[in-house]
Amino acid sequence: MVGIQEIASYIPEKRISNYNKKEKFGITDDFIKNKIGVESVAVKDDSEDCSDLCVKAFQNLQKKITIDKDEIDIIVVVTQNPDYNLPHTSAIVHGQLDLPQSCAAFDVSLGCSGFVYGMSVIESFMKCNNMKSGLLFTSDPYSKIIDVNDKNTSLLFGDAATVSLFSHDPVYVSKEFLFGTKGKHYHDLICENKTLTMNGRAISTFGRKLIPAEIMKLLDKIELSIDEIDQFLFHPGSLFMIKSLAHVLNLDESKYVYDILHYGNTVSSSIPILLEKQFIETKNKLLLLSGFGVGLSWGNAVIKRVK
Repeated sequence: MVGIQEIASYIPEKRISNYNKKEKFGITDDFIKNKIGVESVAVKDDSEDCSDLCVKAFQNLQKKITIDKDEIDIIVVVTQNPDYNLPHTSAIVHGQLDLPQSCAAFDVSLGCSGFVYGMSVIESFMKCNNMKSGLLFTSDPYSKIIDVNDKNTSLLFGDAATVSLFSHDPVYVSKEFLFGTKGKHYHDLICENKTLTMNGRAISTFGRKLIPAEIMKLLDKIELSIDEIDQFLFHPGSLFMIKSLAHVLNLDESKYVYDILHYGNTVSSSIPILLEKQFIETKNKLLLLSGFGVGLSWGNAVIKRVK
């Protein structure tokens, strides 16, 4: 039985306040607090790159649990902002952590849905190849591609990284996944000429109209009701987005988490940052993870606490 044994994250200390941008973008305190729900975004140092954030997340993992690096069979890095076009960032992380030559290493190029996709990938890979331990990293430093003069992106996205230890001694195991893609609308969130642009209205509409139905489809597939899910961990695109999803699904505020006020939307790292806190909240047995965005893609999963 392969599942998540532990999670750790790294969020850079540097913050850029959105309140300092009110005059520049013509926005109000109410817009910052109640619409986007991000007061400041975390930004990496200029000396840091995608792999460095991964390494710092791993160092935080080592503070939580003893890891024999010689027993790591696979590492996967989920990123769309790697150190280089080639080699793959996982190879760089592999070298920085001094992992064994027998360890497989590859990247997955996905954004907001990347953690859910990455879970399925690493679990399947480990099961098919009789592996004991694996590390799933998420690291998407959007500050590399943000236009500071773009209201749609500079107010929202922050830098972070996470690492999840997968083993045969899990705390959480997956019950079911459901994925999808709306590729004809890829241009709604795109990086061209090393600059990110986003059609905020289109992304919001995509999330509000499609994701609740996909969540219900997953629950129907495994014969669960919404009431049986203890906590929903949505990708926090914005506060407005999350409240809209909760409204459509008729969720009480106690059933979902929003926690990006002081660091921003960290893309593929957003869900594992939330999940890390659930390791302490032992009362929540069934969790639904929902990642959606760039692609346009989505991935939903139900996971169960077994320890």
